[in-house]
Formats: sequence, C-alpha cells, structure tokens
Amino acid sequence: MTDYHQPITFGVSLDPSGEKLPETRQLARAADASGLAYLAVQDHAYQPGHFDTWTLISHLAAETDRISFLTDVADLQLRPPTMLAKAGASLSVLTGGRIVLGVGSGPSSDAVAAMGGPRRSGAETITYTAEGLQIMRRALAGETVRHLGEQHTVEGYQAGPVPPQPVPLWLGGQRPRMLTVAGRYADGWISPLNIYVPPAEVPARQQIIDDAARAAGRDPARIRRVYNVIGAIGPRGGGTGLVGDVRLWVDTLTRWAVDLGLDTFVFWPIASPLAQLRVFAEQVVPGVLEQVLEIREQR
Repeated sequence: MTDYHQPITFGVSLDPSGEKLPETRQLARAADASGLAYLAVQDHAYQPGHFDTWTLISHLAAETDRISFLTDVADLQLRPPTMLAKAGASLSVLTGGRIVLGVGSGPSSDAVAAMGGPRRSGAETITYTAEGLQIMRRALAGETVRHLGEQHTVEGYQAGPVPPQPVPLWLGGQRPRMLTVAGRYADGWISPLNIYVPPAEVPARQQIIDDAARAAGRDPARIRRVYNVIGAIGPRGGGTGLVGDVRLWVDTLTRWAVDLGLDTFVFWPIASPLAQLRVFAEQVVPGVLEQVLEIREQR
C-alpha cells in the first residue's frame, strides 16, 4: 500500500484528429471552465489524420484561459531535446506557465524511421532518452548547454526564453529500463493506458521508479505518478477500460490513489466526450477528492 501524498489532479485527453477539430475546441473550452488541471494531447505525428501536437496546443491555448496542457507524450526521437525544450519554454512563456512536458522515446523504431529519424536499438533508445532529459532540464532553466554523450552532442546551446515557472518533465514508459530513467531524471511518470498497464501491475513499476530514485539520491515521493484511464461513466456494460457508474469511478480512482500511489488521472472517454467530461468533472472529481482527503486524515 503506497500513498506519496501528492495533490490529486485530473485531466482529459483530446483527440488530435483534424476531422474532429470543432469538437476538440468545444471540449477544450469546457474542460477549461470545469476546473480540471490538464488537457492532454497525444503525439503520433506519423498518423496522417493527426495535427502536429505543438501546433494544436498553440491553437487551443488561445481558446482557453487557465487550464494547463500536457503532451501525453511528445516523441523525443522526432523532437530533439534542445528544440523540444525551446518549444516547451516558449509556450510556457506565451501561456503564463500552462505547459507540462510529457515525453517518451517514441512508439516504435518503424514509426520513427518512417518520418526520417534514425533506427536505434533498445539500449540506444534508453541512453538517448536519459541524456535527452538531462539536456532538457538545463535548457528549460535557461542555462548554456554543453553535452557530449553517447547519443547527443550539444556544443554550447544558450537556452531561452526562461519560463515563468519550472516546466515539469514527466516521462512516459512501462519497461524496467525506462522506468529506471524516470526514477533517476524525471519529475513524473506517465503510465500508458490502464488497459496496457492494468492496476495490478502498477506497484511493481512504482517500485522500480522508487528504487532508481533512491539510488540517485532523490526522494521518490517528489515524483508525480500519472495514469491514463480509458473508459466510460454510466451503466455497466460492454466497453473498453473502466466502465461503470459514478460510484464505481469514485471508489476505483480513490483506491488507485491511496493504495497504488497514483496522483493524476487523465480521462480518455470512449464515447460522447463532452457529456462524459461534465459527469467526470462535476461528480467523479469532487467525490475522489473528498474520499482521498478522508482516508489521508484517518491514516
């Protein structure tokens, strides 16, 4: 049983498909008004129907006022770390600090190669990502970056602009070596969807992150833990992921928070996203916050 006592926060995933732009705009504005913390945007640039993630976020930032944007997750192999840090810092300045950089190593070597990136082995990808996080950390702080590594060479990049507040670096992944990188270098871990990393498998992955953090002299409790939750709120029945009524959702997310140590839940509705968002924000979110507070006060 693990509870890192981080604040419990919530977000909703947006569909980056070009054909759904009107609905995506509407959902973004509704999420902004609802009080949710994050609008999450996936980064699958090789999908011909998807907008570029950064271009879509820039567009939607002008349509919203307070909600933060989370790249869930940006492909680090297609977006070199200095340029990704430049984009993240720029958007943070332009939006008043409403950017969280979720990054990952890319879905597959085939997808990366299809867009002109080099094919890397698994070990090379791990090194690439670990070095990339270190480069981005310094770049986001506005430092002069010099790095001569196995996968990256940066010969004196003078970084800027400096964001109004630190831009969190959250790493997506599920395999042991990448989880070790998260524990050593990232501000948070983004889990794949709950259908890919079921709740029963979360504790083992948390342990890898915790062990790596301690080995690096870091406090594991300071690392955020993000769960992408696909499903539907409503009568029980067929469907992908977590499907059930409000009570089931409240009880389940509460249990995942206080027993599994997850602190941020990004909702991926499988249908009727606007209607689902309203139920999530108005009923599920306050229910979870109330229950988690009660449990934490009793422990």
